[in-house]
Amino acid sequence: MVSLPSVIHPVGAYTLYGLVWQSDYAIALDAYQGHLLKIDPRTEGSTILNVYNSKLFADGTGIAITGEILWLAQGNTIYYCNMDDFDLQPFIQLPEEIHGIAVSDGAVYVSSHAVNKIFVFGRATRGLIRVIDAPGIGEEGLTIHNGDLWVCDRQEETVYCMDTKTGEIKQRALTPFANPLGIAFHGDQPYVVYTGDEHYIRDNPNDPIPLSVAIRDRTFIHRLEIIPHHGKPRYTLSNGYLVEMIYLEETACEDPQDVHNLTWRIALPDDTDRQKVISTEAIGMPFEENIVNGQRIAVFKIGELRAEEARMFGWKATLELRGIKYEINYDEVDNAPPLSPELQAEYLIDDDGLGMDIQAIKDAAREAVGNEHNILKKMLLIREYVYDKLEYRMIPYISTPDEVIARGTASCGEYVGLLLALARLNGIACRTVGRYKCPPVADQQNIPLVQYYNHVWVEFYIPGIGWLPMESNPDDTGDRPYPTRWFMGLPWYHVEIGKGVTFETIRPQPFSIGELALNHVRFKILREL
Repeated sequence: MVSLPSVIHPVGAYTLYGLVWQSDYAIALDAYQGHLLKIDPRTEGSTILNVYNSKLFADGTGIAITGEILWLAQGNTIYYCNMDDFDLQPFIQLPEEIHGIAVSDGAVYVSSHAVNKIFVFGRATRGLIRVIDAPGIGEEGLTIHNGDLWVCDRQEETVYCMDTKTGEIKQRALTPFANPLGIAFHGDQPYVVYTGDEHYIRDNPNDPIPLSVAIRDRTFIHRLEIIPHHGKPRYTLSNGYLVEMIYLEETACEDPQDVHNLTWRIALPDDTDRQKVISTEAIGMPFEENIVNGQRIAVFKIGELRAEEARMFGWKATLELRGIKYEINYDEVDNAPPLSPELQAEYLIDDDGLGMDIQAIKDAAREAVGNEHNILKKMLLIREYVYDKLEYRMIPYISTPDEVIARGTASCGEYVGLLLALARLNGIACRTVGRYKCPPVADQQNIPLVQYYNHVWVEFYIPGIGWLPMESNPDDTGDRPYPTRWFMGLPWYHVEIGKGVTFETIRPQPFSIGELALNHVRFKILREL
């Protein structure tokens, strides 16, 4: 099998839906124009196959090819046609709108976002054979490979491998980009087609203010890497990137004064299941490395900091970052052993103003889980309860969980505070994790990317399995059902720093970090792994 480029940007394509490989050419539908495109991955040029009736294919959402027969999902109807004349014929019509389509020797599979189901019809009889629960909640593209049904979900940003008969999920992997709309295999290598919008700076010379922010279509095909790990816990890694991160403090004081015996401590990235530290180096001045609760801390012993004295110091880390999705079933934790006394003493207490002794928070903890005893189900119920109660807002300060739940809006840190309180009151060890996200622009490589905001999420502990990640607010889409893409999963662009420890501290008190310095956070995506 010929090696192909990892990313393909077809020239002249607007909104690609569905994907099929024929030999070394990609076949995809441009739903905007109705063009069925034969794409050369080496030149990124395309040939329109349905030159005389392309308008009939407009607004299609999925394609499949078996031999010389093309299958099309459009609206609530499945069509088929010969690829020599592209004369569409109806195969079957459904009450609901359909999106993805896959065809095997004996069956036709179609997904419907409206009812979150995958319908399986007999190819010869056109009768309904079975109905499978869709693995996610969004629009889904389908393909058949080696006897398995593969599904990519737009809202979940996840690819699933499923049993074609039972619908059992065998494996799932996070996609490195948003808006996956089709999946197909070139040999045994999966490729995913993505279609969405992107903001850009529009230059209009005739406008008195020539530069403005505008939106345009963005569509491309990208190779998906899937790396299963069959140990305990089971997880799947997906595409990764070599990323450089710089964290730098610059002394800047509105009320300059001398500070004596100053020690500045900043947490460092560490190795995890999805993150590997390639190198760490000091910037501006050397640091000593300490270990606190298993976490690496850079200690800058500044000593005397005089009023008006200018300094810059920090660290640069080179990291391998990948997406990760853990595979743990509910029945695996039904008989989980009890939490150890050490973990109870550290992670079931109120150690950060969580308001766990306030009646409103106690009541919320009981209401969230009801009579559920399974740890995994309880954590999912707590997450959904918090999402029902809160709406994300950027807020420059952190309020206590009782104030947050009464207000109904929260920053990521306030989501974390409420999640911690409710989980710990329900006997689930839970801790804060952060601290930054690389801008998720994987195709913008070797240029400086500035990040202005920090970010935090949580990890919860299942005895016998270990710590599992859960995002704070990004899966809160406003209405149920909520996606579970980052429940027991993280995308490639999260940098894990300081688990269960304070990210940055200074001594002596009562000075605060904000009174003495301002920070600079910069990323650079060096290459895809």
